[in-house]
Amino acid sequence: MKKTYKIEVDCANCANKMEEAARGTAGVQAATVNFMTQKLIVEFAEGQEPKAVMEQVLAACKKVEPDCEIFL
Repeated sequence: MKKTYKIEVDCANCANKMEEAARGTAGVQAATVNFMTQKLIVEFAEGQEPKAVMEQVLAACKKVEPDCEIFL
C-alpha cells in the first residue's frame, strides 16, 4: 500500500537524509521524499499498519532533522 504525506523539509540535503531514515524504518518497503513538492511517498510492507509505521518514520526523521514535520 502506498500513501502520500505532506512534509516540511528545509533543504534538498535534509530531504535525502529523511528519505534514508524512512527507508530504514521497519515496515517500510520504499520511501521517496520530494523536496520541491514537499511530499513523502511511503510504500508499506505487506500487513503493516500505516499509522503505527508512520509514527516510527516520524521519530526516525526527527533524529536526522529535529524540526521536520510530517502531516499524518
